[in-house]
Amino acid sequence: MRSRYSAFAVGDVAYLLASWHPESKPAELELDSSLRWYRLDILATSGGGLLDTVGTVEFRAHFRSPVGAGEQHERSRFVRKNGRWLYLGAV
Repeated sequence: MRSRYSAFAVGDVAYLLASWHPESKPAELELDSSLRWYRLDILATSGGGLLDTVGTVEFRAHFRSPVGAGEQHERSRFVRKNGRWLYLGAV
């Protein structure tokens, strides 16, 4: 989760697409360059341990834009495939 947040913060579309599960990955992704992501709060997690194959992360990501500050609050689902955690989508 933290690596995907970092990718959003620096605009790394290639990493975001590579860390997305093939079943839910969009064909293309365009990020809003006017958003400045500045803080990630992890609110809760379940699963995602060393022997787990699924996990969820509830987070709040804070941003600034030309019209003011905002946040994205989501509970995200992840699955481990071939040793890598992949983003499935929001719960």
